[in-house]
Amino acid sequence: MIRSAGERFKELRNKSGLTQGQVAGYLKVDQSYISKCEKDERQLSIDILEKAAALFGCPIEYFTDETCEFTPIPIAFRAKSVTAGDLESLAAMNRIALNLRFMGQLLKEAKI
Repeated sequence: MIRSAGERFKELRNKSGLTQGQVAGYLKVDQSYISKCEKDERQLSIDILEKAAALFGCPIEYFTDETCEFTPIPIAFRAKSVTAGDLESLAAMNRIALNLRFMGQLLKEAKI
């Protein structure tokens, strides 16, 4: 079954336990934009996809290539409320983790 970028976005948001409002705050867009994108009434812009990929710890291709799969980076929230600033920090950590994963794959391939 082919899933759209909006469907994958919604799936990742739900698995992360984040609301549309929280993600909209992090992305600096209106919550209605997130809702419309998840329903495939609007397309996610490349800027939004890049920021979402960092937030969810996935390659941007996960949104644009239906054959792309990835192993999520496990994250646990311990706060009752999550701010846009918290999500910015999470996205920065995910970028580092994704880069480390990529570098590890390169090293593994170089040894072959």
